[in-house]
Amino acid sequence: MRIMGLDYGSVTVGVAISDPLLLTAQGIEVIQRKQENKLRRTLARIEELIKEYEVTKIVVGYPKNMNNSIGDRAKKTEEFAEILRKRTNLEVILWDERLTTVSADNVLTEGGLSLKKKESVIDMIAAVFILQGYLDKLYNQKDNGKETERYE
Repeated sequence: MRIMGLDYGSVTVGVAISDPLLLTAQGIEVIQRKQENKLRRTLARIEELIKEYEVTKIVVGYPKNMNNSIGDRAKKTEEFAEILRKRTNLEVILWDERLTTVSADNVLTEGGLSLKKKESVIDMIAAVFILQGYLDKLYNQKDNGKETERYE
């Protein structure tokens, strides 16, 4: 059993996968969303990865505004999550992703990556932060005798 983490954007989708023990998240790729048939191709690639990694649940970064309100990006993410649910028949969890891209950028800057290299991997690193946050919450809840599957 593995969980997939997604950082959904209009141009790219960062993808991360958990280890089988659900302890750590690893970035695996950035899906480039081409102009023509971009949603269909994006979903097809996600489905390929679901099969390859035997994914049983998906966590999608939920881009709430800093004041906790829901803007256009969050609404588009909700629509994407619903399409994923229907198409994959998997549980899809929306996970608060505020500041994950900022954190990913900071890590890449500290690592000395060039701007061009950062642009090619930042969404994948953001997906890792999203998924790792969810995995940490799961682990802490199990550790405390509580099991809650949804945190927004």
